[in-house]
Amino acid sequence: MRYKIVIDSCGELTDSLKNDPHFASVALELDVDEYHFVDDETFDQKDFLAKVKASPNCPKSSCPPPARFMDAFGEDTEHVYMVTLSSQLSGSYNSAMLAKELYEEQQEQKTDGVKTKIYVFDSKSASVGETLIGMKVQELEEAGLSFEQVVEQTEAYIEEMHTFFVLESLETLRKNGRLSNIKAALATALNIKPVMGSTNIGSIQQLGQARGMNKALESMVEKMMQVTKNCEEKVLAISHCNCFERAMRVRERIEKLAHFKKIVIVDTAGVSSMYANDGGVILVV
Repeated sequence: MRYKIVIDSCGELTDSLKNDPHFASVALELDVDEYHFVDDETFDQKDFLAKVKASPNCPKSSCPPPARFMDAFGEDTEHVYMVTLSSQLSGSYNSAMLAKELYEEQQEQKTDGVKTKIYVFDSKSASVGETLIGMKVQELEEAGLSFEQVVEQTEAYIEEMHTFFVLESLETLRKNGRLSNIKAALATALNIKPVMGSTNIGSIQQLGQARGMNKALESMVEKMMQVTKNCEEKVLAISHCNCFERAMRVRERIEKLAHFKKIVIVDTAGVSSMYANDGGVILVV
């Protein structure tokens, strides 16, 4: 196989990508108190969200070990591209880098066959941001670009990418200490919804807030449009945590404002469900 795109499980794959042999997902793992979840096809979002809601503690995630990344490479693959959750949010990037180093050391012992070129992309994003990066890699590979050209153009794509999200619940932010109990209680009582986004290094920042979910989603779309040019050339992706109708309303609002090359909608997998929580919406372009 000429190329393989390996994405950690924070990046949701569409049904078509799941069936594409060029793509592989590497599972992170989640813990809620004594309950353990693997972020793969066995992940039960409904059960996970119920246990998160019932627990006074913040859910925790653990990144895949390097061997799990290496298992996804396949045999005699010429080009391997790994895409991970932002290095500012998880150790997944470091684990993927270690997998690259270990695999390259093994290749030095090879005397015949294909020697694989490997690159790790720090998405500086999460969820469907990783998916979009994988789709861009495939677009460039299918266009016949060299490994080096694919890397260069994909890195440029990442630099221009923007991630936004709105949370229905502030409980995860409260539990992990990012928001005080008093602020969380006040925001909940006033129905204040924060509009969040990524920084240029892949950390999280608050971009604004609004009273009520509908106004917050409207604000998110407005902020996205302010920084997005040449919409007709771009793919936009929406990931939602157990709120498909809400994601569709966001899509309809966007379509009234601009014409995008393509709009992709997916439900959050395990890690993204942990971040977004029930009712959260993530937007990446």
